[in-house]
Amino acid sequence: MMDSLDHIDKHILQLLEKDGRIAFSTIAQQLGVSNTMIHQRVEKLQAKGIIPEFKPRFDEKALGFGLASYTGIVLDKDPHTERVVEELKQISEVTECYYIAGQYTLFVKIIAKDSDHLRDILYKKVDAIDGIQRTESMIELGCAFKRNVSIE
Repeated sequence: MMDSLDHIDKHILQLLEKDGRIAFSTIAQQLGVSNTMIHQRVEKLQAKGIIPEFKPRFDEKALGFGLASYTGIVLDKDPHTERVVEELKQISEVTECYYIAGQYTLFVKIIAKDSDHLRDILYKKVDAIDGIQRTESMIELGCAFKRNVSIE
């Protein structure tokens, strides 16, 4: 997919990564092209799925969620996977869910206010989903870094 991006697309992505709220007119001015061209390019990047959405990213700790868990989920049967994923989507504290290979079928990120809240989420919501055989959680101690893939 990177091969289909020219230098203008890459520059647009780099500017948006630095400031997702940058005005398209500012991008156009910096690149020496028209506003219309930037709008068209961004729409093309969205249509290709390179920019899946524009939305704010919340600081979970600032919202009172001081604990995060990465939890591996083992299912009793693989055919249950899609149904289990749909049920996990209904738990607002489950913020990410990945299909993985290895000892788990799924790996989820759960945010919680504290350890009591996490226990309730795991025991009353996650473990209550039919088809989940067991879970294993690891507590996040802090994020060393988080970034997008490099656009060069």
